[in-house]
Amino acid sequence: MSVRICNFPFYPLQPRASRCTRISARSDNDSSRSTSPDQQQQLNLSVLRFTFGIPGLDESYLPRWIGYGFGSLLLLNHLSASAPTSESQLRSEALGLSLAAFSIALPYIGKFLKGSEVEQRTLPEDGDQVFVISSNIGDSLKEDLAWATYVLLRNTSTIAVLISVQGELCVRGYWNCPAQMSKAQLHDWFKRKIDEIGLADVKENLYFPQYQGSAPWEFLPEGTRSLLVQPLVQNLDESQSVDGFLMVASTAGYAYSDKDRAWIGAIAEKFRG
Repeated sequence: MSVRICNFPFYPLQPRASRCTRISARSDNDSSRSTSPDQQQQLNLSVLRFTFGIPGLDESYLPRWIGYGFGSLLLLNHLSASAPTSESQLRSEALGLSLAAFSIALPYIGKFLKGSEVEQRTLPEDGDQVFVISSNIGDSLKEDLAWATYVLLRNTSTIAVLISVQGELCVRGYWNCPAQMSKAQLHDWFKRKIDEIGLADVKENLYFPQYQGSAPWEFLPEGTRSLLVQPLVQNLDESQSVDGFLMVASTAGYAYSDKDRAWIGAIAEKFRG
């Protein structure tokens, strides 16, 4: 999977708990198509991402708490022993304490290797929180799109997500959209914006870790600093067909690490074809 990382201003494209989140998806055919149930494509979509889901708890510090816990148990076991401690037990305890110390230091090592702390996302003050989904798609696909957008907002620094599958949209999060619009009007408005920018023709992953804004993208949340576009490209023999795309935006700079982009790509892959 190739990813293009751009550090220049984003100009418009040319037209034309411990909780594991598991999604089981089935793609429903369009109402305009007449296919039998046996021909419906079944997607076994399993996207797992570990998180406690506790507000204010940073899971990146989990190794530290594990190290403190097991280190304390080793010391307690050593101090409570009544019989003389054998050399083999001392070596085992020393090894265990060394592993505990490494676990405690692991979060610091990770931050040192990254070079800087990851920025925290902030919610825009003037943005509108919307949830718009196309009405002419099956209930099962609607549910899959709703869950996919939810886990992206819940488990990454994303504040706005848009998924387009074969021309149908699911938009969720904070967006800079016109006020006092019905969901049907917002749906058509987002479609026009997508057509103006030319996102339907994107065939390569685009990642803008230092997005600086541009006029055609004014529908993005205020203060957007990271933008990722993941196309749903289907290889057909020697040609490629674009079935849609997945776009996420964040107010944090460098919001999506390699692991995040791979995980987002796995979600996008399940809606391809």
